[in-house]
Amino acid sequence: MRLFGRRRKLQQIHEIAPDEVFLDSSNLPGLNATQFEGRVERPLSSRSIAMVGIVFIILSAVFGGRAYFLQVTHGARYAEISKNNTLRRSVIFATRGVIYDRTGFELAWNTPQESEIHSTPSTLSTSSGQVDSSPEGRGSSRAGQAATSSPYALRAYTSLPGLSHLIGYVKYPKADAKGNWWQEEYIGVSGTEFVFDSILAGENGSSQVETDAHGRVERKNIVTPPRDGDELRLSINADIQSKLYTTLWAHAQKHNFQGGAAVIMDVHTGEVIALTSFPEYDHTAFTNGDRSIIQKQSTSVSKPLLNRAVSGLYAPGSIIKPIFAAAALNEKIISPDKQINSVGKITIPNPYDPDKPSIYRDWTVHGWVDMRTAIAVSSDEYFYTIGGGYGGQQGLGIARLDSYAKLFGLGSTTGIALNGEQDGIIPTPEWKEQVFPGDPWRLGNTYHTAIGQYGFQVTPIQAVRFTAAIGNGGKLLTPHLIASSTPEYTDIGIPDEYLQIVREGMRLAVTSDRHDATAKSLYIGGIKIAGKTGTAQVGARNEWMNSWSVGFWPADHPRYAYAVVLERAPAGTAAGASPALQPFFYWLIANHPEYLE
Repeated sequence: MRLFGRRRKLQQIHEIAPDEVFLDSSNLPGLNATQFEGRVERPLSSRSIAMVGIVFIILSAVFGGRAYFLQVTHGARYAEISKNNTLRRSVIFATRGVIYDRTGFELAWNTPQESEIHSTPSTLSTSSGQVDSSPEGRGSSRAGQAATSSPYALRAYTSLPGLSHLIGYVKYPKADAKGNWWQEEYIGVSGTEFVFDSILAGENGSSQVETDAHGRVERKNIVTPPRDGDELRLSINADIQSKLYTTLWAHAQKHNFQGGAAVIMDVHTGEVIALTSFPEYDHTAFTNGDRSIIQKQSTSVSKPLLNRAVSGLYAPGSIIKPIFAAAALNEKIISPDKQINSVGKITIPNPYDPDKPSIYRDWTVHGWVDMRTAIAVSSDEYFYTIGGGYGGQQGLGIARLDSYAKLFGLGSTTGIALNGEQDGIIPTPEWKEQVFPGDPWRLGNTYHTAIGQYGFQVTPIQAVRFTAAIGNGGKLLTPHLIASSTPEYTDIGIPDEYLQIVREGMRLAVTSDRHDATAKSLYIGGIKIAGKTGTAQVGARNEWMNSWSVGFWPADHPRYAYAVVLERAPAGTAAGASPALQPFFYWLIANHPEYLE
């Protein structure tokens, strides 16, 4: 029995590992006590384990009870609250940049609107009236529920007339019937609002908004702040442009012109001081979406939406003659002092029927004229002769007429930052073959091209550009609408001594006491203008006419060039574009003397 008991006791003894007993005393000083080297671990006590278990049970009971309270006892109530609370993204609209004229006068700015958009089952109303009634925009929503959103500012424009085509208009952001924004940006549609949209627009921001079942905002946090658009300072003087518009449009209505356009440009910088088209449209109504006005103006026969200054194409008539005078001097086919006798017409024999010669008439009999006088009185015979040749005088010919017209920027866009600019047309044999297949180019076509008729078409912005090139000594500028822009130009390559002869002829058109001088209405005290007029017959039976006036001032050291066209009056109307400008220049002298020198 004793032996059996000892064996049982030995079996209950736990074996001790050698490293628990045999610690090398010589190693003890080198052990790292902070890393628990040389220490024998002791097991946790039963009491500690029991305490942890008790705490766990208590916490489980608390959370379990709370879960039962929320999910079972009041589960239906809190489920409804959760269902009716909404977390949504809300756009924070950037403020669109303000547009100023060169003097700091506001042309377009922003005005605040209401802070909420209220939706009903069938419609969405805002203070600006931007409602999406399309099928994809419709939707059901809780009656009377307010869909909160950050409002956008409304666009406001100056009430000065004559600026709508230049400024343009925008379309507002749009939301569907539930208040969800499907178009979050302003969209520039025309004018500077369109072409400089990337500058004016800025970038929208966003926020997270939580609303309750009644549409009340519970909390709102900005996620991304908006970046407002940059301001824009135009080269335009709004006061001058508005007066130019009202003066010319009043004259046009009085004398039965159907429309027109006018441009004033700095001949050294290319900055556009005024650019207007008439009749104009109501760009505020287009921004606000006034459907009745939009419908009326969009279908009007007077085409108020057309920006005639850059998109209107007109036969230039005699305003083109200074270009070809400079070309003839540069090609050395005639001296400026050589005289040609204007008898009222030139006659070209018909080799196929001698009894039916081709006759090309002047607008009156001018007698002997040199180049300066021919420009002043706008002698067609003189320019027939240097254009196509006659009576032993060599002409430029259609190829060089085409080349020099292109050299002065015709037949291509000017590069002005406005949408819808047209190229225009320079008549050539190639153009005629496309338009009138099988009909060869004739000498008479060259004659008519030399006086700006036949298929010739230019825009007013092209006309002011080539006039500025004559005034500034041969720099063909890119027109700019931004104030203080760096001038951009190409050199025409015609010596200024030849352009000086042309400038003298244009000044003579204003100052000459001859009865046939064409721009005498612009002989105004206080301002020295050099000008050139032009008249182009239009219509199937030439029953209509367009009237041009181009020029620059001061005549002896040009600073500003202008181009004006009045469109489609009854043929024979005497009060054309130059007389229309007279009251404007008197006003300019009295109100803006800084533009006279």
